[in-house]
Amino acid sequence: MIAFLVYLVAMAVVLAFWEIQIESKDGWAEKLPCWRVKKGWIVRILGGRPLTGYHFFMVVFLVAIIHLPVFFASWSWQLESLLIGSLIGLLVMEDFLWFVFNPHWGLRNFKRGKIWWHPTWWGPIPDFYWWFLIVAGLLIYFGKSATV
Repeated sequence: MIAFLVYLVAMAVVLAFWEIQIESKDGWAEKLPCWRVKKGWIVRILGGRPLTGYHFFMVVFLVAIIHLPVFFASWSWQLESLLIGSLIGLLVMEDFLWFVFNPHWGLRNFKRGKIWWHPTWWGPIPDFYWWFLIVAGLLIYFGKSATV
């Protein structure tokens, strides 16, 4: 399990650097030439953030990539739990590492009021980090006995 978690962190680092190359200093695809949904239920689900074509297709790609083991092992609820938990954890780690490694931001700017796409914070981190990390941890825990 430790090796698996190290692998997830390594993937989050790569994804963070990739996204920094694409977005530069303008997070949440603010300056990218992609479509945006700025109103409606999906924006409420996303915590007030617009749904962008960039993020939609990035998540679809990651869902497809993270499900690669299904081609080599029998699908089960435990395996699905492990995969979805891994994806959620990967997305939270990548989001945080985007700030850590981005030369335009850094940890000094990772705080409430500085990041428009993270409007709600609980303590030192955006509110959804708490929920996503709890859900990811539970899903990975329940899926850890999945055989791949």
